[in-house]
Amino acid sequence: MAKKKHILVLGGGPDAEREVSIKSATGIAEALKAHGGYEVTLEIIDTLSAKQLAASDADVIFPYLHGPYGEGGPLQDLLEEDGRPYVGSGPRASRWAMDKIATKAVAVSLGIETPEYWVLNDRDPVCPCPLPVIIKPVHEGSTIGLHVCTTHADYTVAVAAIAKERSKGLHRSYMIEPKIGGQASIGSRGGARELTVGLIDGETLPIIEIKPHEGLYDYQAKYTRDDTQYILDPKIPEHAARKVTKGTRRIAKALGIRHIARADFLLDRDGTPWFLEINTTPGFTDHSLVPKAAAHAGVSMTDLCARLVEMAAPTGTPKGRRPAENAPAAAEEPEELPEPSPTAKPKRKPAGGRKKAAK
Repeated sequence: MAKKKHILVLGGGPDAEREVSIKSATGIAEALKAHGGYEVTLEIIDTLSAKQLAASDADVIFPYLHGPYGEGGPLQDLLEEDGRPYVGSGPRASRWAMDKIATKAVAVSLGIETPEYWVLNDRDPVCPCPLPVIIKPVHEGSTIGLHVCTTHADYTVAVAAIAKERSKGLHRSYMIEPKIGGQASIGSRGGARELTVGLIDGETLPIIEIKPHEGLYDYQAKYTRDDTQYILDPKIPEHAARKVTKGTRRIAKALGIRHIARADFLLDRDGTPWFLEINTTPGFTDHSLVPKAAAHAGVSMTDLCARLVEMAAPTGTPKGRRPAENAPAAAEEPEELPEPSPTAKPKRKPAGGRKKAAK
């Protein structure tokens, strides 16, 4: 009988999403154990040294740390040096996808609609664009550090809070985006609709529409509350669905993302989807969207996790071999993709969802 592959699942990390990462990694480890075809070890870590990683006799590493360290490149650098197969994107794709501004530049270069943005200067008391706006960290996920500003007073409070955290040593870059749909999309019906689409091995999963019970789809709505609605295959215009799925595949391919991802969009009242960001380590908790979409497509959590392992280290490949770093998953689009232009500008979103003027 052939020896079972030993899978090392890593969770935790030093960042704000540590607790969510522990839940995700625990769910992955339990699913792989239920599969029965693997020997599975779960380790909850803070950071990891090359010596600690080398001490494991695992055949495949399944890292599932949310946040800048675990999904933003540093851990992937270590895994590359280690040389064993691992699930997820390589260092370059991880860094690029974690950087919301760099990712938006890629979207612009591909002709995919994305809101304009400004880098926050906390010494400037005036918002650089019309309100309402969203202020959020450039290198965080799970709406960590997000501020919704509907008035100038809100903006002043948000900037003061960010300046205070910087004075305490937490130095995060922030960006400002206009709120898609304007005032009507904040805590009320009739504004922008939140859409997300998962990607497994270059193929998109069913689209999910997210409907928080109230306000935004924030950290609590994502991970702790049970009143958020998730609508699979929502009724949206066919052209919008095509833009969301094709846009997700094209951005992932341009970034070099492999194995798994999830992209987030807002659908405005005119039927235009606006790309927000793409995540290379989407949540795998019981509230998470990629497992929900996979289940809707007939793929169980157990089969999904096993498939990710096989992507990293296909059965029959020599032990210790893995695909080239950052090898992107196959995508449908045959065209060559342009390199992102550092001077490219996101498309301007008309205030309040008004239709764009004809050219």
